Amino acid sequence: MAKGYWITFYRSISDPAAVAAYAKLAGPAITTGGGRFLARGNAVRAYEQGVAQRATVTEFDSVEQAIAVHEGPAYREALRVLGNACERDVRIVEGLD
Repeated sequence: MAKGYWITFYRSISDPAAVAAYAKLAGPAITTGGGRFLARGNAVRAYEQGVAQRATVTEFDSVEQAIAVHEGPAYREALRVLGNACERDVRIVEGLD
């Protein structure tokens, strides 16, 4: 079974305090659901249309597991706290076998 990768690129952050409050809830929700953070932090360099803003890459044992965590109640609460504090692009992709 191919692994699932949850990739988030932040385009802009308008409320850093809300993003920090979100992170306190989102991190445990993701790791409790089986996610393993492979990278997270500000981009070292951005190319093409990329924005040198925060990014995260999280690995799951499957795409289904990543989707279940994203749609689960613990992560939904984190999203509620995040509100409109930022603009971001979130994708879940299947890894290569």
